[in-house]
Amino acid sequence: MELTRLERRRAVDEVYDALRRAILGHVFRPGDRLQVEEIAQKLGVSLTPVRHAIQQLAAEGLIEIHPRSGTYVTRLSPRDVEETGQIRRALECLAGELAVKRITPAELEEMERLLAEMAQPVESEEDRKRHEENNRRFHLLLVRASGNRRLAEMYDSLNAHLQIARVHGAEQEWQSRLEQERAEHEEILGALRAGDALRLNKALTAHIDRAKEALQKALEGSR
Repeated sequence: MELTRLERRRAVDEVYDALRRAILGHVFRPGDRLQVEEIAQKLGVSLTPVRHAIQQLAAEGLIEIHPRSGTYVTRLSPRDVEETGQIRRALECLAGELAVKRITPAELEEMERLLAEMAQPVESEEDRKRHEENNRRFHLLLVRASGNRRLAEMYDSLNAHLQIARVHGAEQEWQSRLEQERAEHEEILGALRAGDALRLNKALTAHIDRAKEALQKALEGSR
């Protein structure tokens, strides 16, 4: 386990943040069992904040607590991905409808910059992680441009489940879809620049459904 020891005892929310980052950053993988005592020792805190943080993560759906067998990082099924993808599509298309009227030149410029970074070659696991982070930021920027804070909070929680699913196993065809992903992102940005809500809805739907199907296929292949 590669957790960085905290310099001083922190509040529950800080332990929660550390564990959440570890889960979404691939330190803990889907299905891994979490040892509360070991985590507390690694972070340099008592058991109480770790237990409370784990309860918060369980409420968010990132951790599963089985009373007689232990605590585990959530393992998603293809059906979970299907359902999550449907909700993601609804949220992101709604965000797009609102963002078309509100997005600023600075936000469009930032999305353009993220697209340029995602166009860089992906040749290592580190490159892939960076690409995934830029992809996440691209979509989060669109959602936040909607100006709807509740929507952004719901989307952030949902996106965490998708990040867990992405680390279930290596996806052999991931590299081959980079060009298609880039074209889809460019179409999304083009629709935003044009202020065309119908075009944006169509672009987001196609992109999210394609990504969902690819993720389901990867999960099925890792079983």
